[in-house]
Amino acid sequence: MSLVQVTDLTVEFGDLRAVDGLSFTLAHGAALALVGESGSGKSTVASALLGLHRGTGARVGGTVEVAGVDVRTAPDEELRRLRGAKAAMVFQDPLSSLDPYYAIGDQIAEVYRVHTRVSRRAARARAVEVLDRVGIPDARRRSRSRPHEFSGGMRQRALIAMALSCEPDLLIADEPTTALDVTVQAQILDLLHTLREETGMGLLLVTHDVGVAAESVDEVLVMRHGRVVEHGPVADVLGAPAETYTRKLLAAVPRVDAPRAEFPAREVRGGASPEGRTQAGPDVPSSTEDVVLEAVGLRREFGRGKRAFTAVDDVSLTVRRGETLGIVGESGSGKTTLGRMLVGLLEPTAGEVRDDGHARVGVNPAVQMVFQDPVSSLNPRRSVGESIADPLRARGERDEVRIRGRVTELLERVGLEGAHYDRYPHEFSGGQRQRVGIARALAADPRVIVCDEPVSALDVTTQAQVVALLAELQRELGLALVFVAHDLAVVRQVSDRVAVMRQGRIVESGAADEVYDDPQDPYTKQLLAAVPALDPEVAARRRAARRELAAA
Repeated sequence: MSLVQVTDLTVEFGDLRAVDGLSFTLAHGAALALVGESGSGKSTVASALLGLHRGTGARVGGTVEVAGVDVRTAPDEELRRLRGAKAAMVFQDPLSSLDPYYAIGDQIAEVYRVHTRVSRRAARARAVEVLDRVGIPDARRRSRSRPHEFSGGMRQRALIAMALSCEPDLLIADEPTTALDVTVQAQILDLLHTLREETGMGLLLVTHDVGVAAESVDEVLVMRHGRVVEHGPVADVLGAPAETYTRKLLAAVPRVDAPRAEFPAREVRGGASPEGRTQAGPDVPSSTEDVVLEAVGLRREFGRGKRAFTAVDDVSLTVRRGETLGIVGESGSGKTTLGRMLVGLLEPTAGEVRDDGHARVGVNPAVQMVFQDPVSSLNPRRSVGESIADPLRARGERDEVRIRGRVTELLERVGLEGAHYDRYPHEFSGGQRQRVGIARALAADPRVIVCDEPVSALDVTTQAQVVALLAELQRELGLALVFVAHDLAVVRQVSDRVAVMRQGRIVESGAADEVYDDPQDPYTKQLLAAVPALDPEVAARRRAARRELAAA
């Protein structure tokens, strides 16, 4: 008997059919990835396996059986026993899944007690046990920590520990690595693989990252508009896709082992690196007139006295007209802090930022920022048009007709419609909201745009569209871009030069292809080795190598 048996599943929200006639099975101990773009219905399917649509107004049809339970017809009490005890789910955002007021260990213990009726002491011991199992150091002490005291990777491990506490037969992981840097992502994927080997549990992985699927599963089911496009062994689907859509999906995946994408009419390639490494390219500019932004000895500290923390430590770099400088590193490496100092949102503790050769104090409209999360950077109570108009009004423009005309022009330039002026952020998709953020940055007529993880939360096709838009704007307007990201593959595709950051310092820099093809610093090599491979055999070899390194 299969662990999961889904037959002709349909899920409708009002007039929208989110899942349309989906069927698949998952055997005990097997791993299946649901892959597709945002809106393809992946997470809706995952929720249906646990009956999470019950009581929401959604109309669910077909048959869903998990661990012998008919999810659609089971009484509420039986569904509660299924959730956690036989099938558990790890959600994308651990912060929204964990209660900020309670210790991590207490939350895990409570889940365990609900399903096993053991004593509080036994439940707390079980919480420490599973936290240790998922690799939380000093698990007994850290079990008393609250969610905000954990890093992103540790919070995700804590959620996996919570899911494992009752030893479920099935683990459903919904985008478990989306917001994590490559090394932490590799650790989480290795953990899931090890847990499968040790416990024999089945894994349903929901992801828009095809590389993550290659690292983790036996079979892949590609979804589009709620339907199955292609389904088969991971090596077959990713190595020789039969369907056009699957081939397009794979073509949109940036490759860390592919040369940098060449965008026509780039005005500058190469140039002196922040660390002086020799650059590739015949047209290396020798004149300082090309430098539009410069950082000299930047340092930023947070806190005082013994609690002082240095986020950026003695960083110097230059940005030239028309080029893209990529800045990569793990979470906590200082990338975002550096980007905010370049824009002027943070004042450096030491050092200075120079615009066109002159030391700058405060914010310069010529240097703008596109933020990682367009939802939190856009006011939900104001139309997107009003948000885009802010830089125009800040410059003194008072003619509302001219303001609306300019905003309409900007909306159309980034691939939206002028009529979208009066819409609100919640009415847009993630990729569209990021286009709004780009339009707002362009409203100030900048020379430099600092992009802070601008595509990290987007699926690969939307990611490719936003990257192509930035390249097009760069060609048309001669913009310089500083592209801050933890996704090394994306950075390689867009960057002329790359600076690798670790613990607040630049450890390696140079021409993008040179740094990627011949990394000199051990940390750069470590980052590149953690990038997911699309070939399952390569992924398995890398996983084995990481295990050997960890055991050494």
